[in-house]
Amino acid sequence: MASFDWRPFLETWSHELIEARAYADLPAEVVESGWLGFPGATEEQLSLLEARLGVKLPPSYRGFLKVSNGWRQTGTFIWRMWSTEEIDWFRVRNRSWIDAYLPMTAEELNEEFALTDDGYLVYGEQQDTVRYRAKYLESALEISETGDSAIYLLNPETVTAAGEWEAWLFANWFPGAARHRSFAELMQAEYRSFRELH
Repeated sequence: MASFDWRPFLETWSHELIEARAYADLPAEVVESGWLGFPGATEEQLSLLEARLGVKLPPSYRGFLKVSNGWRQTGTFIWRMWSTEEIDWFRVRNRSWIDAYLPMTAEELNEEFALTDDGYLVYGEQQDTVRYRAKYLESALEISETGDSAIYLLNPETVTAAGEWEAWLFANWFPGAARHRSFAELMQAEYRSFRELH
């Protein structure tokens, strides 16, 4: 998979978010700059994060952090993405959210374990957001704050040959997860969603 060119993508999205006034309250200098991001993470910051988590970050997410170490807002549902110092496992900050989905009823548990890879690895419009593996919440990486009952997660249990982790928009109002093959695909889908809503 070719590396995603984050800078022009994020610059375009920044300008459109600002023009649509789709952002939360921001300092005037941020709005005037036309850039909703932050300075990119250094290699040292990325290495410290990977050492703290005990994993190597997926390439498209690592590339994003190199361009912007966090993000102010992606649109209607997520208002802030974490910096390298704030990223952590979903279970650390959101144990009660996981507990609300687990343990499941015996019927739900049977359905989840019966969900084969052929049924699970479905992306795009054919995907059913209710059909996901709730057990993966235990090992998911939280990369944003909770927005409108929604959060961005990376799933290290489903990894492509290129090292990309499955990326989720996990929301109570689905209920479940809109899943993508990579963080880059998630962000492109979120950009399309923003444009459709505005």
